[in-house]
Amino acid sequence: MFIGNFYHPEENLFFYGILENNVVYSIKNFEKLEKVKEYPLEKLKIQPASFPSKIVAVGLNYRDHAEEMKLKIPDEPVIFLKPPSSILAHREKIIYPDMTKQVDYEAELAIIIKSVTRNVTVKEAYKYILGFTAFNDVTARDLQKKDGQWTRAKSFDTFAPFGPFINTDLDPSNLRIQAILNGQVKQDSNTSNMIFDVYKLVSFISRIMTLYPGDVIATGTPSGIGPMNRGDRIVIKIELLHELENYVG
Repeated sequence: MFIGNFYHPEENLFFYGILENNVVYSIKNFEKLEKVKEYPLEKLKIQPASFPSKIVAVGLNYRDHAEEMKLKIPDEPVIFLKPPSSILAHREKIIYPDMTKQVDYEAELAIIIKSVTRNVTVKEAYKYILGFTAFNDVTARDLQKKDGQWTRAKSFDTFAPFGPFINTDLDPSNLRIQAILNGQVKQDSNTSNMIFDVYKLVSFISRIMTLYPGDVIATGTPSGIGPMNRGDRIVIKIELLHELENYVG
C-alpha cells in the first residue's frame, strides 16, 4: 500500500490518502487507514510524504560512507535533527543558499512513524513504523566542515526533500539505494550495508525522544556523496519505492 500527503487546491485542503492507481482515498489517521473520500490524483498536488514534528537523521550509518569521510565506525547511532522548515516535496526546487559554496546530495531510506513511540524495544519497533520513503539529506558540506557540528549545514530551507509516497508493505533490510545526478549514478549501495538497521534506530531514538505520527527518521547514506550545482536534476532511487526527483535552483 502507498500512502501520500496531498493538497486539494479547490477545497484548500491538506490530507493524507491511500494511492491506488490514479485514485487517492483520504484517511483520518495513520493507525486505522479507513478510506473517507475519493479524489482523482490529477486534481491533487503532491506534498512531502508527511508533515513531521521533527526529522531525526542518522550520520555514519554505512561503513563505506564512514570510511570515505575518514571517520571512526560508531559504537552507537550518531543522530542529529533537521527542522520541519527544511522539508521539500517531490519535484520541487532545492534552493542553493548564498552562504555556502558546496551543496551535496545524500541518498537515504526514510522511516515514517505511525503512532506515538517512546521507549520501545527492537522487537517492538516494527509496530510503530507506518512505512518507508526516499529521502535526500541535502548538506552544505563546506559549512559542515567549518562548524564542526552539523546544524547549520543540514538545516537550510528545502534541505530535506522526501517522498513522494510511503510504502507500508516493505522489508527494508535488502534494498538497492541510488543517487542519480543528471542521469549519472553517483551512489549505488544496499540497505543491507547499514551498521544499525531500522528497528535498532527506532528503538534507540525512542529512548531519547518521543516520536509522533508522521515523524521522519533518515537512516543514513552510503558512500559516493558529492556536490550539486544550480540547474542539476537529482533523483533518489530506492528499490520498491517511487523515485524522489528534485531540481537545484
